[in-house]
Amino acid sequence: MVFSSTVFLFLFLPLVLVIYYQPWFTSRNFRNRFLLLASLLFYAWGEPVFIVLMVFSIVVGWFVGLHVGASAGSDKVRRKRWLIAGVAFHVGLLFVFKYLTFAAQQVGLLLGTDTSVIHIALPVGISFFTFQLLSYLFDIYYGKAGAQRSVLNVGLYIALFPQLIAGPIVRYDTIEQQIEHRKENLADFADGMMRFIYGLGKKVLIANYIAQIADNIFDVGVPLSVTTAWLGALAYTLQIYFDFSGYSDMAIGLGKMFGFRFPENFNYPYISRSATEFWRRWHISLGSWFRDYVYIPLGGNRVPRPRWIWNLFVVWALTGIWHGANWTFLLWGLWYFVLLLVEKLTKFPDKLGPLAHVYALFVIVFGWTVFRSPDLAHATSYLGMMFGAGSAGLFDSTAWYYLWNGRTIWAAALVLSLPVVPYVQKRFAETAVTRVGEPVMATGIFLLSLVVTISSTYNPFIYFNF
Repeated sequence: MVFSSTVFLFLFLPLVLVIYYQPWFTSRNFRNRFLLLASLLFYAWGEPVFIVLMVFSIVVGWFVGLHVGASAGSDKVRRKRWLIAGVAFHVGLLFVFKYLTFAAQQVGLLLGTDTSVIHIALPVGISFFTFQLLSYLFDIYYGKAGAQRSVLNVGLYIALFPQLIAGPIVRYDTIEQQIEHRKENLADFADGMMRFIYGLGKKVLIANYIAQIADNIFDVGVPLSVTTAWLGALAYTLQIYFDFSGYSDMAIGLGKMFGFRFPENFNYPYISRSATEFWRRWHISLGSWFRDYVYIPLGGNRVPRPRWIWNLFVVWALTGIWHGANWTFLLWGLWYFVLLLVEKLTKFPDKLGPLAHVYALFVIVFGWTVFRSPDLAHATSYLGMMFGAGSAGLFDSTAWYYLWNGRTIWAAALVLSLPVVPYVQKRFAETAVTRVGEPVMATGIFLLSLVVTISSTYNPFIYFNF
């Protein structure tokens, strides 16, 4: 089930809200248990088989967490062994379902054997709920949070439907107190509803339209003009931002509607002046996860330079393959390893002035082209066409067709990828523009999104694949 589906908007969400806020059973236990049940149903709607896998992972994480917590301050060796066992189990499970098929294919290519018999389906959202389970164990081990005695509360933390499928990755120490002590109120509910509508508009009105342009250009299978190739890369650059940030907005908004406060996941990444700044603004919850649970434990930058470079390499290799079992994802991660290493050693973006934005956008679009390509051969061919190698000339009518027919969406996407909305909200705070204009605008966005949702069958979420 996806947030932008008619089933979710017209059936699941209204029913869950009515039962959650009914006036007869208002205890925290009832609301938590009901929300857990609803979340499991939400996941089972699209993954009826893999719900067993997720529940099993939750039970194992809860059990290991109890033992890690029980050993705190006493037997450090035993505590570490339990942590290693828990990490090995969850990472091993992630490897089997997400990477084993790919690994077998590579071995088959090397040995010249047929490994097509090994094909394991990928559970939706497995990378997200696995990282949250690891966060739970790490936070207990490092003393940032206590072990949860109730397996149902651990289940709610992992399975909570607003952030279950595609994040943001919510750390356990962030949400521990909210599980039992959050306070729902009308102001947060209204803010959450507004945030959800904005995210829905991003997804349905912008991302879905531009996605079709990106797909048509990337998958055409014939030489493209230079302009069309760049247009396809730009379309995907905007698609993945509005798709993923739209989902995060909806998740954060839904969380607020139930009294939860999730961390921000995006901060206008395309205004960055460097690749380093881009990763402070893009998928913030993933970047901070790798920083706190991988980079810093490895020694961070407080080690000799060769070891520091190795630490960076490990983090960005893992960041790449976290997104999927494909050489293109690994290459994309290592692209940022090289960029961040060079930027940190030379500080050259600081010397570029206004051109720093041009540099950042260029390397970001270049990286997204590799990320979007189905394999390295396609990535090489597509990048070549962007720079004139193997292209069908400099310009053709295809580029003009996509630009002209989608001019309103292109303009909206370019403007809204800049911090225009927060500027307007701040500039006209507590005026009629925000008190009256914003609710009216949100209502219009919601109604238009509903019309498009009902009439369209094209409704994927990119990060459901990860």
